Amino acid sequence: MSRIGNRKLVIPEGVTVTEENGVVTVKGPKGELTTTLVKDITIKVEDNALTVMRANDAIKTRSMHGTTNANIHNMIVGVTKGFQKELEIVGVGYRFGVQGKKLVIYAGYSNPVEVAVPDGITVESPSNTELVIKGIDKVLVGEFAANVRKVRQPEPYKGKGIRYKDEHVRRKEGKKAA
Repeated sequence: MSRIGNRKLVIPEGVTVTEENGVVTVKGPKGELTTTLVKDITIKVEDNALTVMRANDAIKTRSMHGTTNANIHNMIVGVTKGFQKELEIVGVGYRFGVQGKKLVIYAGYSNPVEVAVPDGITVESPSNTELVIKGIDKVLVGEFAANVRKVRQPEPYKGKGIRYKDEHVRRKEGKKAA
């Protein structure tokens, strides 16, 4: 029995959840998100509470029961509060630059790396070494943050590179002189 799948989701004020032909739409103050339901999964909305139900106990249906519940919960949180990831860059001369819908990363390469910011995401740079990625879609925000981090991952000897704000980089000891 799925504990996450059976959890009732509370729908806050100002948010509407509708289901039509297997497509769930969540509208809120920050925007609108949609997702497609799996074949044997249905939702029921009554009195500001949403319940995800499954038609049978097939392995595929059971595995998607909790996943669907979690995805709808993330959609509700996204249209009310939104999601954000914070990155920082460590290294001499390393910095971020935001130019319209482009993110320019100076990370020790011969040329700066330019990354296009996808629709639905806003990127702010409070300082040269910090970056804040905001959006209503949790998957899109996390994926874009991971792609930015891939430009120069933190290395274990000096700790230089792009890392998440709360990330701890394990440091290795360098070579010892004989």
